[in-house]
Amino acid sequence: MSKKVLVVDDSPLVRNLVKKALAGNSEFSVVGEASNGKEAVEMAQKLEPDIITLDVTMPVMDGLEAAREILKRNSRVKILLLSAMGDDSLISQAQSLGIKHSLQKPFKAEQLLEALGKVLGA
Repeated sequence: MSKKVLVVDDSPLVRNLVKKALAGNSEFSVVGEASNGKEAVEMAQKLEPDIITLDVTMPVMDGLEAAREILKRNSRVKILLLSAMGDDSLISQAQSLGIKHSLQKPFKAEQLLEALGKVLGA
C-alpha cells in the first residue's frame, strides 16, 4: 500500500514539483496539499498522512510551529522539512522536535525521492 503524502508549501510551484516527482511512483500517493502551516495542521488531522513535506517559511503559521502542533496530535507521522535556506539553527530546532530529515530547495525529483526514502527508513 502506498504511503499517503501531504504536500505543504506556500509556493504553488514547489507543491507542483513535489506532486510531479511523486506522480510516477507507486510507493507514494499525494492525499492533499496546504499553502500555510495552519492549513497543514488541519489537513494532517483530517487526512492522517504517513509523510508530510513541510516548508519552513510560510505565512499564517511557519513550518516549525505547524510541525510542533502536528506531532503533538500524531507522533507517528514522518516529516520532511523543505527549506530554501540551509539555516543550521532551523535544522537544529527541527531536530529538537524529532524531525530528522530536511531537503534544501531547489531540489530535483530524484533528491526528493531519496530524502523520502530516508524519512521512511528513520
